[in-house]
Order: sequence, then structure tokens, then C-alpha cells
Amino acid sequence: MPVLSTACRLCQEGAKMVLFVTGRCNRTCWYCPISSEKKGKDTSYANDRIILSDDDILEEARSMGALGAGITGGEPLLVPERVNHYCSLLKNEYGDAFNIHLYTGIAPNEDVLRLLKGCVDEIRFHPPEEIWEHFSESAFPESIRMAKSLGFEVTIEVPSLPGLHYLIPVVDSVDWFNINELEWSETNAEAMRGKDLSLEDCYHNAVEGAEVWAADILKNPKVHWCSSSFKDSVQLRNRLIRTAEITAREFEEVTDDGTLVYGVWEYSGQPHDIEDGMWEESDGNIETAWWILAENPEKYPGKKYIIERYPSNGILVEVIPL
Repeated sequence: MPVLSTACRLCQEGAKMVLFVTGRCNRTCWYCPISSEKKGKDTSYANDRIILSDDDILEEARSMGALGAGITGGEPLLVPERVNHYCSLLKNEYGDAFNIHLYTGIAPNEDVLRLLKGCVDEIRFHPPEEIWEHFSESAFPESIRMAKSLGFEVTIEVPSLPGLHYLIPVVDSVDWFNINELEWSETNAEAMRGKDLSLEDCYHNAVEGAEVWAADILKNPKVHWCSSSFKDSVQLRNRLIRTAEITAREFEEVTDDGTLVYGVWEYSGQPHDIEDGMWEESDGNIETAWWILAENPEKYPGKKYIIERYPSNGILVEVIPL
């Protein structure tokens, strides 16, 4: 088992906020999984919250008890000043211990690296697939050398694709080397089919055969494999649980999946038989603990139901009439 970077350990804990700084990119990688909602659009998100002001970033970080952030896109270094501003904002708010890593498919020059110094802790280089065979002749080795000399932790992070063996000689030149299991998405599905690829099963987004392509490079103990199922069932789940536990109202129940469960009673008025702190008025209805309505339905005439949804007024999972 490889030793993980601070950023990876925080991701496992669900303590990393995803800071998507732009959907613009200077590449057209066939395997890119970014959604059509974000792809190509110069819009920023903190987790799933659109960023309209600095407060949106800080509020999202507080809502999940973030201990760090991952800067992603698109290509973040197409907007380096924006990256510097957002990262400096978070460092000023939370201090140097707030760990920030940045993904880039660009080999940044010294000027860009110096702009990032002090606000980004780890740079994760994503050399595009088409240069893997001739990596040593690209701009990446020199950019990696400069980044290390300036004190950044340096990682190469790539998807699992045929041709990974070309990067075996590169592993020992960086601090960390991560391989993400290739994932199917709405935006890369056509390209996947064009390459005769298919899903591994009906439950995950992993592409069949992706781990086989990584077999040789994974023999190096420095190389870390990040599976599609792990990202969904561990990283995302833990982030949702952190957010749910911090934002839950007193009467909401946090599930093992990080969703919130509560009851809704379509009643306008003061529910005098429910103790203070155990209910709120919302959209003309009473929201309270689900079990209060379920255990004594006759006390609460009219429509009532149980709601399960993601935190921060997120996606509705289920509505159960009572």
C-alpha cells in the first residue's frame, strides 16, 4: 500500500472541498468526464454551489468543515489570477494548515509557479495521453523540476489508459503518482463507444479493463490506484456526512449515506404540541422530526410526509407519504 499525500488522506476523510474554477480548457481529451453543465463554461463552483462571491466559497467550506480544497476544472491555469485569489482567500481564512492541491494539464512556467507559491501546497500534473510516449521531450520534466525546487509537493495524476507503461520511468521523479480508474460519463460516452469500451458493471461508472492497463506501473509501491467505486462510496459519502452533521437542524436525522431525513406537515399555524427547537416553518408548512409525525399521525391532521434529501437543500432522494 503506497503512502498517501496529505491531500489524498483528507480526500478519503471527505474533508476536501472541490473548487471548480473554470470549465474552459485548452485540450479536448476524449476521456474527459466533466458534465455538459460545466464543460467549456467559464463558471466556478464550490462543491455544487455556484460561486457568485467570495462568501459562497467560505460558506461552503464552513458547511462541510473543510480542512483543504482541490482546485480543478477545466484547466485551472487558464485563470491563474482567479486561482491565486481563491486559494489566498482560503489560506487567509483558515491558515497555512488548510491544504490545497491543484490539477493541471499544463506544464506551468516559473512565473505561474511563483504566482501559486504560498497558496497552493501540491501540484498535480496531468500530462495528456498523447505525450506519454515522448514525456521526456515535453515541457513537463522541466516544470516538475522547477515546482519541486520552489517547494511544492509534486504529483502526476492520470487516468488508467493503455500506454501507462510509458510513464513507468517518470514515477521516481515525483513525490506521488496517482492513477484514477477510467470513468464513463455523459460527455465521453460517444468516444468510449468509438473505442469499443464498455462499463464494468451496472452499478458504477468504471470502464471495463481499466485496472489491467495499470497492472505494470502499479508494481511500483509509490503508485496509488484510486477506483471509481472508492471515489463514490468513500470520498463523496464522507464529504456528504461531514456536511450533513454540521448543517443538520436539531430534528433532522443524518443517514449513513450523508442524507438528511425529516418530516413535513402541511399545516399553517403554531404547532403548540411540538417542543421549541424541534420544528421550523418553511414555505407555509411545518418541518419537524419525521418520527414525531410517524408515531402519532392522528395528532397532525392533513397531509404529512417524510423527506430524504442531500444536505444544503440538495437533491431530493425520496418522499414517503404518511
